[in-house]
Amino acid sequence: MERACVDLVLRRRRLEVEQCLDVAAHAPFSRCFLLRRSAAPKSYKFHTGETMAELKLHYTTVGEPGGQPVLVLHGTGGPGASMLSAAFAGELFGPGQPLDASKYYIIVPDSIGHGKSSKPSDGMTTGFPKYDYDDMVEAQYRLVTEGLGVKHLRLVIGNSMGGMHTWLWGEKYPKAMDALVPMASQPTEMASRNWMLRRIMLDTIRNDPGYAGGNYTSQPRMMKYAITAYGIASIGGTLAYQHQAPTAAKADKIVDERLAMPITADANDFVYQWESSRDYNASEKLEQIEASLLLINSADDERNPPETGITDAAMKRIKNGKLYLIPASTETRGHGTTSNAKFYAEHIRQLLQTAPQRTM
Repeated sequence: MERACVDLVLRRRRLEVEQCLDVAAHAPFSRCFLLRRSAAPKSYKFHTGETMAELKLHYTTVGEPGGQPVLVLHGTGGPGASMLSAAFAGELFGPGQPLDASKYYIIVPDSIGHGKSSKPSDGMTTGFPKYDYDDMVEAQYRLVTEGLGVKHLRLVIGNSMGGMHTWLWGEKYPKAMDALVPMASQPTEMASRNWMLRRIMLDTIRNDPGYAGGNYTSQPRMMKYAITAYGIASIGGTLAYQHQAPTAAKADKIVDERLAMPITADANDFVYQWESSRDYNASEKLEQIEASLLLINSADDERNPPETGITDAAMKRIKNGKLYLIPASTETRGHGTTSNAKFYAEHIRQLLQTAPQRTM
């Protein structure tokens, strides 16, 4: 089935529209109304004071604009399209599912620095403004309200980085939504092993002579080792890895396969993406959240370990908050568990059945 693909770019109050055909790729959702668009505010000011005359935010919509609006936010490094997988959208967006696209208008942006949105590799390289999560969330809000004209969301749901963004949405724009589902995240300061591993990964890339201060002519050689080490250390699940690699030979096979995979990320894009989490801290304004909130984490999440107790303490400060902790098993994948909605789809359905509907 062919679907229209429209790029919308706003420049100096003039709307330019380029149409093409998308014969692609999301066959499970071919019955849905799907547009890919790019909306660019006239200017955008970053938290550093830097500005861009044009900031492009690419996004995908699933469903009709008359449906109840839902904002879906992706994790670090992945484009919004990563949320259209069979494991996530295939469990949520189909007929009769919790976010049935015949009833909901699902908005899936590429955050700043990701996918087809503005990013360093577009040409500015290390001259691109240093963005953080607050910048990314503000740009998402402007896309939703100014670009799409949506004044109130039924739900904001996000995974990993998108989960942290979801916490910030609830604090910065408490009246903008009825319900929040942050996943694979905590509202607490980026710290402990979570930041330590990120810091080591980024320093490994920056200290590779091939990185050349961001002025490289080919991707730094050590980048794939840094990414592989971080990935194995912080995602996958303890029980799952023991099941998959109970011998040294099987463990070596997994490592060899990971290292053999091509690295498609641009080094500057990658560094900016992960560095943007450095000052994340949603713990200071939790009492400002008004929406019904369902936090979904996995018990084996390497980046957000429940045994610290800091998430339980934070949840007590939220007026209408609930935690669903997915039990660890050989089927879960640690921090990656929440990319598979089979573990929690019914919990989202229950939330939407009970969360009061509010208006702006």
